[in-house]
Amino acid sequence: MTISPKPVTDLRSALDLLSQYENEVITTDEPVDPIAELSGIYRYVGAHGTCKRPTKLGPAMIFNNIKGYTDMRVLIGLLSSRKRVSRMLGTTPEKLAFALRDSVAHPIPPVVIAPQNAKCQEVVHLASDPDFDILKLLPAPTNTPEDAGPYFTLGMCYGADPDTGEHDVTIHRLCVQSKDEITMYFVPGRHLDVFRQKYESRNQPMPISISIGVDPAIEIAACFEPPTTPLGFDELSIAGALRGQAVELSQCVSVNARAIANAEVVIEGELLPNVRIREDQNTNTGKAMPEFPGYTGEAKAELPVIKVKAITHRQHPILQTCIGPSDEHTNMAGIPTEASILSMVERALPGFVQNVHCPSPGTGKYLAVIQVKKSTMNDEGRQRQAALLAFSAFSELKHVILVDEDIEIFDMNDVMWAMTTRYQGDVSTIFIPGVRCHPLDPSSDPAFSPSIRAHGIACKTIFDCTVPFAMKGSFHRSEFLEVDVDRFIPGFSDSKGG
Repeated sequence: MTISPKPVTDLRSALDLLSQYENEVITTDEPVDPIAELSGIYRYVGAHGTCKRPTKLGPAMIFNNIKGYTDMRVLIGLLSSRKRVSRMLGTTPEKLAFALRDSVAHPIPPVVIAPQNAKCQEVVHLASDPDFDILKLLPAPTNTPEDAGPYFTLGMCYGADPDTGEHDVTIHRLCVQSKDEITMYFVPGRHLDVFRQKYESRNQPMPISISIGVDPAIEIAACFEPPTTPLGFDELSIAGALRGQAVELSQCVSVNARAIANAEVVIEGELLPNVRIREDQNTNTGKAMPEFPGYTGEAKAELPVIKVKAITHRQHPILQTCIGPSDEHTNMAGIPTEASILSMVERALPGFVQNVHCPSPGTGKYLAVIQVKKSTMNDEGRQRQAALLAFSAFSELKHVILVDEDIEIFDMNDVMWAMTTRYQGDVSTIFIPGVRCHPLDPSSDPAFSPSIRAHGIACKTIFDCTVPFAMKGSFHRSEFLEVDVDRFIPGFSDSKGG
């Protein structure tokens, strides 16, 4: 099948591109309830990742008929397939990390356009309207029946440092609490939280925009973290580099903030200083929502509050959402992690690391498979140095598996084969105990192991599944005759890529 490439500039053009491929996006007109049912359906269709089985890798899905809403569609699973992400970014699944690494090195800053050209403001709803209600306007999904409430899971939260004016964009857990209030969960260290704390120390509200339904390049770029993107680095410039043109922003209509101009939906508001709300105050479930490790997070007792001032959107908008434990999260978190590790190790060990993969079972954050090539005896031991560099590049990384250049790192069966035949637990495992990792890993807790001093601390581990250089001659894989399979099965080579 010959595909004519189309430039992707927003969500709709990304969907147009994917429509040229078979079974990448499917739609349904069957009425669906956004409360638990929508996610319950997609769990079977294409969530994959760390979702409870049965689940599978499948197409993105658009629900055209949302119960209680006359002019609103919901898209889920757009980024759940690595191949789908690569198609939308104009590369291959194996080269995604390289494309992102290069984009970080050549950023294109965003630009602000005139308000009349902002598609995201085709329709405006102000909170001053007595009938204003977030959930009457937007079908925020509830992933499971025990969630704390309806959540926006793919909002590009964009704010500025009050001292420098530097901007940052990140994705956060956003729970609707009332007709004009949303709680916002910050994992410690997030840059937007640094900005928020500066405002709060002055008892001032922080203006913020939440753009939903944007160019997938923005969603991927927003998930970069330090040290690749230090405080003050605007990740929208990475998305600009991926597209070869600046991301366009628009001034918000109700607060002094900027939003992504061609977003499907924008929520405008202010993070209130010194105001906190219990996340599950409306349900008392004690639970928040399913998170990327595959477990439901606990509801937080005190979270900062966004006072919503306006909601703007395009005509016939598409609200985009995701399931926390799905491969959509794996790809958003994992591909930038791969790029960050590649960048770090290439500077220290040029040409040694061949590729990096943060696979689905590792949630995109906790596990990295690093492929190395030992060319001389002097390369022995450098594989472990590469793992140490990976841990320093990405603090939330928990495990690193090291493999040789003949292992297909995007095939976990091949990686496990390397662990079976090229690994001995007593000499091939390196433990680094007592290191800060990620608070959503339930095993990183003193109750799990007395070696853990506080919640969120873990034992980082290197699994060296590489062959000692002196023994490489004894570990050659069986070689088969190279043949032209198309001669026997016409079109076989074209079908391999799917």
